[in-house]
Amino acid sequence: MVSLQGKTAIVTGASSGIGEAIAKHLAHEGANVVLAARRQERLEELAKEIEDTTSVKTKISITDVTKQSEMETLVTETKEEFSSVDMFINNAGVMLLSFLKNDKVEEWEKMIDVNIKGVLFGIHAALPTMLKQESGHIVNVSSVAGHEVFPASSVYSATKYAVRALSMGMEKELSSSGVRVTNVSPGAVSTELPEHITDEEVLDMFKDRQGRITLESDDIARSVVYAVTQPDYVNVNEVMVRPMKK
Repeated sequence: MVSLQGKTAIVTGASSGIGEAIAKHLAHEGANVVLAARRQERLEELAKEIEDTTSVKTKISITDVTKQSEMETLVTETKEEFSSVDMFINNAGVMLLSFLKNDKVEEWEKMIDVNIKGVLFGIHAALPTMLKQESGHIVNVSSVAGHEVFPASSVYSATKYAVRALSMGMEKELSSSGVRVTNVSPGAVSTELPEHITDEEVLDMFKDRQGRITLESDDIARSVVYAVTQPDYVNVNEVMVRPMKK
């Protein structure tokens, strides 16, 4: 494993769940972390926890990933404080599962804005710096739903297929640039994402699945650490992490 000591990572969606876990794990590997999300209090608590348990530096950035200007500011302020952007973790996402017949158009739009445009804005903001550095690593968090479609996941899966397609295209386009790209596709993870679902039929469907085996956010964070700590000539293009059935 390559040391992350002195490297700088930006993590979007860092206020909870997978993003929070990724930030902690990268910090414990020695990387300075920039914590980006909309919930300031949660970010402040996380920053304090990281600085109390590691020797790295943290920075919080109140950022809405659907705003291009805020993503540009996120990268600019990171460079001003840490001089480089070595890792950009496009983690922010929403999972508003619903059946198409229930016509949750506003939720479809929100998933497109956060899950697709948010990732694109992250790439737009971070990639020029990485190309200039001739080094860097972009990690896009997709989903198993970006590989197959489940009942009520049509729009969510469409957004996560898009993230996966972006990752695949970036891998090919950037293969000789020094910038690495990894697509991470988690299976079912115990996070707060399902709490935002409003479709009553989906919620009823979930009741029948209580007690099923799920992953923890730390499981996904470890896969990210694995990818970003490989030697510079190794690019881990795709990681799919699923729970075992018991």
